[in-house]
Amino acid sequence: MLLRLAEIAEWIGGVVDGDGSIEISDLAKIEEAQPGQLSFISNPKYEKFAETTRASALLVGQDFPRVPIPVIRVDDPYYAFLILVKRFHEQRPSVDPGVHPSAIVGEGSSIGEGAAVGACAVIGRSCHIGAGTVIYPGAVIDDEVEIGCNSTIYANVSIGRGCRIGRDVIIHMGAVIGADGFGFVFKDNRYHKLPQMGIVVVEDDVEIGANTTIDRATLGQTVIGRGSKLDNLIMVAHNVQIGAHTALAAQVGISGSAKIGNYVRLGGQAGLVGHITVEDGATVGAQAGVTKTVPAGIFVSGYPAREHMRAKREEASLTKLPALLKKVRKLEAELAELREKLGGESGES
Repeated sequence: MLLRLAEIAEWIGGVVDGDGSIEISDLAKIEEAQPGQLSFISNPKYEKFAETTRASALLVGQDFPRVPIPVIRVDDPYYAFLILVKRFHEQRPSVDPGVHPSAIVGEGSSIGEGAAVGACAVIGRSCHIGAGTVIYPGAVIDDEVEIGCNSTIYANVSIGRGCRIGRDVIIHMGAVIGADGFGFVFKDNRYHKLPQMGIVVVEDDVEIGANTTIDRATLGQTVIGRGSKLDNLIMVAHNVQIGAHTALAAQVGISGSAKIGNYVRLGGQAGLVGHITVEDGATVGAQAGVTKTVPAGIFVSGYPAREHMRAKREEASLTKLPALLKKVRKLEAELAELREKLGGESGES
């Protein structure tokens, strides 16, 4: 692909500052860009490369200072670059439409128009696979599963019986949707398994990372809300409810029956106990341990999780403890010495 800078600016609603006739062949990171490539700056720490990059042009914010090479000015350089990556490097499925001869499709299942089922994939009985959906090799779809249109189920994904997956959903390699929840009753010196009879509902436009696990509900539904994005290696327990447009970073663990609101952000390795609520718009910092409900719109961190600035102050104070203890011991010694001296003087009188 070879395009004039002015044409690219039209794609993203940007304005060219400089020579719009230069030709761009590809996109690149600013540190590695070569002549003929376009790069971008959205993070201030990369601004230092603007004077030294070999890129032919840059994608920058509206108020970015002038530089020696042409730029496209936009309101949000990162989002604009995302659009360009999709245009320059459109990814096409490696699975051809139709059902591969080695795939297994159970009795009563339907495959929508233009859908693709890869080699050795297994689709159970009474499933419905929506039009344009792609199921990669080795995926296993149990009985009575519904998958909406234009979704992508990557290799070795497992989706349990009766689960419902929306449209435009992406589930990455190795994810398990609808395994049994961790439910047992301890009686007579042993654990008795509590049957897990519910399902998982994944709403439209959700993305689920590799090796993430989402357990089916004991009764009812475990729900991942519309537009939410889950990173790799996340654990979502039975009956958890995750709202719309919520983002979870890698290795988050959510215990059973917790409720996560809309537009919530959970940092990497955050852990949540069961039966609590993280209300709309809240943010939980990385490695935080959430033991009680988090109010809407606030930022918590630390263990146990508390308001972020308070947590920072308390963590900072811990570094002063050795010096404080040393000072206290010195004062105690001086006080003991003073008491001894005063006691001696009292005895003399």
